[in-house]
Amino acid sequence: MAGKVAGGKKNKFDLGQNSDMNVTPFVDVMLVLLIIFMVTAPLATVSIQVDLPPAVPPDANDHKKPVFISLQPGGHIFFGGKETSLAALPTDIPIGLLNNGDTGPPTEQRIFIQSNPDVLYEQFMSVLNVLQGNGYFKVGLILEEVN
Repeated sequence: MAGKVAGGKKNKFDLGQNSDMNVTPFVDVMLVLLIIFMVTAPLATVSIQVDLPPAVPPDANDHKKPVFISLQPGGHIFFGGKETSLAALPTDIPIGLLNNGDTGPPTEQRIFIQSNPDVLYEQFMSVLNVLQGNGYFKVGLILEEVN
């Protein structure tokens, strides 16, 4: 198949130059890509198990007081309103949790740590290390805005 580029004799069967773009190959390629993505998309999804909370709200009478460890400057540690030491903290926590009315294993209860802004990071981390070393991994941090 050959075509004229320019010039020459014009006759009644001459259609002239066609400058329209041929989109047939473009449509073919797009349909092939669409089929490939439709086949591979379900294979790319990964299922992750999500543990949702129960639909039934907890018992309204089951209010437990939160358990706090308060850190003050100078190495002072307070648990349950009483001053304690870093060494005595592992024995004071189970007693404080039992007095609070918590049933079940003490290591499954949540403990909140609130700290004065002037407490050294080393003191905070030493309390956190003692808690984790004794199996208390459910630790919440209390943040108070300082104006």
